[in-house]
Amino acid sequence: MNKHEFLLEETISKKQRGTTLLTDVCSLLKAPVLIANVLPVVTGFSLALYFSGSSIYDYWGLFLLAVIGSTSVMAGALILNNWYDVDIDAIMARTKQRPTVTGNIPLQYSLVMGVFLTILGFIVLSFTTFEAVLYAFIGWFTYVVLYTMWSKRRYTSNTAIGSISGAVTPVIGWSVINPEFHIVPLILSLILFVWQMPHTFAIAIRKYDEYKAAGVAMLPVVKGVPITKKQIVVYVACLVPLPFFLSEIGVTFIVISSLLNVTWLAISIIGMYTKDNQQYSYVSFLYSVFYITFLFVLMILVSFF
Repeated sequence: MNKHEFLLEETISKKQRGTTLLTDVCSLLKAPVLIANVLPVVTGFSLALYFSGSSIYDYWGLFLLAVIGSTSVMAGALILNNWYDVDIDAIMARTKQRPTVTGNIPLQYSLVMGVFLTILGFIVLSFTTFEAVLYAFIGWFTYVVLYTMWSKRRYTSNTAIGSISGAVTPVIGWSVINPEFHIVPLILSLILFVWQMPHTFAIAIRKYDEYKAAGVAMLPVVKGVPITKKQIVVYVACLVPLPFFLSEIGVTFIVISSLLNVTWLAISIIGMYTKDNQQYSYVSFLYSVFYITFLFVLMILVSFF
């Protein structure tokens, strides 16, 4: 078989499995998760410009370095997560089509890609500020080592530990402009940390059987769905006061964010009494995605306009 015949056979084989090279790469990078984590970096950067009275035109180069560097570090972490979790990913329906499981991208290639992108990202970020590199490292180390390799399969606290990695993303963007301590990036991090808890719990309820089969110590699997529902209410309630610490952004932001919080809290309270856990968890998950995307995009728009 010549090279062209081999490539043609590979393409047909992947189409038969419902995947292409592009979909495999997107799956390996966990593209939606990657994009969701880059957005807060941009938000942190935008708000740092807003509060310092600076213009994006003066910091365009730093912006590109921050986005490219942080995206690369996060991509490396996500790939290493896929590489390490290949055994449990093969059990779960929502992950068994990942290229590390199907073999479309060999494990050794995934490992090399993960390490390469991680190192590349830190090198790019080193041209910004030391603080940006430090926060990126905290996020990477927490996600890859403390979450993926240590806590995910052992403790229900894995959700809180994993949430730390997502919570540092706005601080990366902020510290590129202003490395000094400020309440704004702290609140952004708190919002992300608290948000990730009910967001992840909703996924865990919806995919209860898969997590149980894979032996992943998610809260509903270990402690039960009713307790998880109560935890969701507690964490969503903790989000309610946080926007008021960002009053300098403006009244419009406070009003809209408060409406978003109250709506989610109402959904969560109603969910405690519903018997259809699948429907409730799906609605809660969809709302959590809408919530965090809308909130952080809103902050970017407010800072520019």
